[in-house]
Amino acid sequence: MKLPSYTAALVAAGLFTSLAGVSGVSVAQAADDRALPSVDMEATVKAAQIDPRRPDDKLTPGAKAGVLLVERALRDRRLLDAKWVDGYFGTTTVAAFAKFQRSLGLTGLAANGLPGKASLTKLGAGRFRVTHVIGPGGRVSAGGFVLGTRTRSMLAEAKRLLGRDLVLLQGSYNPGGDPTSAGTHDGGGVVDISVKGMSSATRTTAVRALRRVGFAAWLRNPDQADWPWHVHAVAINDTDLSSQAQHQVGDYYLGLNGLSGRGRDDGPKVPIRTWEEYRRR
Repeated sequence: MKLPSYTAALVAAGLFTSLAGVSGVSVAQAADDRALPSVDMEATVKAAQIDPRRPDDKLTPGAKAGVLLVERALRDRRLLDAKWVDGYFGTTTVAAFAKFQRSLGLTGLAANGLPGKASLTKLGAGRFRVTHVIGPGGRVSAGGFVLGTRTRSMLAEAKRLLGRDLVLLQGSYNPGGDPTSAGTHDGGGVVDISVKGMSSATRTTAVRALRRVGFAAWLRNPDQADWPWHVHAVAINDTDLSSQAQHQVGDYYLGLNGLSGRGRDDGPKVPIRTWEEYRRR
């Protein structure tokens, strides 16, 4: 049955009032929040990984509007000079956001300069609302190593695409672990994967599967450093990434190999996507 327009409006208003009351938010506050501009968290976090690694001032697609809102909020808190309010989430903005996170009492990975849900929401209170919220999930044990649940889900999908298991050599949240990792595993979202028993073609296929689901992934070999053949994979947009892993993601987007020498990417070419973008495709 189709309700008359005035009746439908009354029903909708009543439902909105009811939902607002259940959530503990007033109708006026809910309406005010809906009227605020939005910051796309996915795009903003992506910019915070890529922009600091750029050799130029090109902006990350889709991120400018949100980054400007974040930078203006940091400026008004006197954490960022006005000249850096430019839509470019470079090293100065990362440092300013990390300072804001510390001002909230956050430490360690929660103050790594990448906008997390709690800190971004706090910064935006009364100024902007946060959309496309992302997070690493809780920490779990997998294959004898610690991972975030988001990373675990990504690995499970890569295994499905590959049609075989992926054996971990190193997991995430491993501060002070393998010194050859240069701190990349200190935070979340990073794994090393064994290629033992894989042919050259299968190794490449494994890297491709990992890239398809949202990892910045490369096949590593003993000629590069003192390590065995393995795949190194970093989950793009994991907000628990160490600073070193953030840099690797940025370099991946710029067509580089994620090593300190910043050589050209030597892996299979696939459209670069985050996990969330992969799931929406």
